[in-house]
Amino acid sequence: MTANRVPLSPLSFLDRAAAVYPSGVGVVTGAGETLGYADLHRHATTLADRLNASGLGTGDRVAILAPNDVPLLAAHYGVPTAGAALVALNTRLAAEEYHYILNHADVALLIVDDELADRLGPDLRTAVPGLERVLRIGGDDSYADWLAQGHPDGRLRLPSTEDAPITVNYTSGTTGRPKGVVYTHRGAYLAALGVALQMHLTPESVYLWTLPMFHCNGWCFTWAVTAAGGSHVCQRKFDADGAIELIERHGVSHFCGAPVVLNSIVNAPRAATVTFAARVTTAVGGAPPSPTVIARAAAMNLDVVHLYGLTETYGPSLVCEPQPSWAGLDRGELAVRTARQGVRTVHVDGVRVVDGSMVDVPADATTIGEIVVRSNTVMAGYLHDEQATREAFRGGWFHTGDLAVRHPDGYVEIRDRAKDIIISGGENISSIEVENVLVAHPAVLEAAVVATAHDHWGEVPVAFVAVHPDAQVDAAELISWVRDRLAHFKAPREVHFGELPKTSTGKIRKSELRDRVRSTAKEQACP
Repeated sequence: MTANRVPLSPLSFLDRAAAVYPSGVGVVTGAGETLGYADLHRHATTLADRLNASGLGTGDRVAILAPNDVPLLAAHYGVPTAGAALVALNTRLAAEEYHYILNHADVALLIVDDELADRLGPDLRTAVPGLERVLRIGGDDSYADWLAQGHPDGRLRLPSTEDAPITVNYTSGTTGRPKGVVYTHRGAYLAALGVALQMHLTPESVYLWTLPMFHCNGWCFTWAVTAAGGSHVCQRKFDADGAIELIERHGVSHFCGAPVVLNSIVNAPRAATVTFAARVTTAVGGAPPSPTVIARAAAMNLDVVHLYGLTETYGPSLVCEPQPSWAGLDRGELAVRTARQGVRTVHVDGVRVVDGSMVDVPADATTIGEIVVRSNTVMAGYLHDEQATREAFRGGWFHTGDLAVRHPDGYVEIRDRAKDIIISGGENISSIEVENVLVAHPAVLEAAVVATAHDHWGEVPVAFVAVHPDAQVDAAELISWVRDRLAHFKAPREVHFGELPKTSTGKIRKSELRDRVRSTAKEQACP
């Protein structure tokens, strides 16, 4: 480090917050206790000390499976202070999926909340031979005992290079296996400051954790709220009535989530009688909120902001920025405008919609192209997968795989998701992954999985299956088969049997299957 060159890292945000706001309310725990930023700083530096004492540091990866609460928040600072990269695990996976991720990331130490430990399965240590230690939060509380042996050590230590990995986030992407998306200290610093500016976070902001911290590191709000000196309010497990109560009790100013979070809140039993005392900024990503939901949210004093992004872009990279001229629009037209994906966020250098030759499509709201992104907040790459990284970065831009149009005002609107991805409750489901599990059933010859619209979850998977001659199997058995091997939300809601339509080269025509699903949905909706 020199006088004019210090590595960019969000770790510096907690150092500042602990100095400027040492007491006060930095964090409200899941149990309702309050901590100052000095307390969070002490937890993080003690964690770093214990990791280093255990022989872990630069180049290592430490995983945590925990709900939205202090240990997971502190790990976002303590693990990278030790020099390691944090792997925050999705709380909704199946045991085999956890085993794959832990092995792929070469995780040596795992911290797991006692409420989630059973999800890892009884054979964890056998399935993940490189795992040297497992610490449990609660129960026997081996994590607390282990942590108590450490010593908080002054400032959080910045990395020697800002391009060092800070976290690895796993996403199914467009393949059957999860990919490890590598974030750097530099990218996380810039994304967090961009989010703080874009969402108008200040020291008076009170952020409710309805979005999982494991999801793109909470869209980088794990660092952004701290950078602003605002307050974190933890909700260990989301429930709509509980969220409403926390918003009222703590004067929450911001929360984020998939459409299912907003849908649940505006349709909660208490919602009809609640109008929050102050405006609450509600950022929604994963799918556009419906005009009906936007109207209900407005009645509760919720200001809905539509965001778009991917794990590979540190979360939000597009925002539907409201224009002053929209103030005079009627509610229906305003909802149509607000449901678009929008324009690049302040921390993103460029977003384009291009054809197959990397030429920008015209801004005519009709011509479809692929969204590509260039930014300091695009991932460093996929862990242990140089080929997939090169493919994603072809032409000097990150290829999202999402198809969209550009409107004359420059706003982007997605017209179709990448064909094999189903977005359910804000979580990506790889159709290939589900198909592979279905085909593993002895009765199944072929399988194809597509999305169907769902009022609550946005999208859910539907399976089309061809069985072996003389084989017998029903839908319930196949759904149970998938649920036993993957996270339950990845299992198909329906299974249709019969020959699968194919192209002349033998590829399954998923477009035809999607048309069947849409046609069936329309027929069922008609009186």
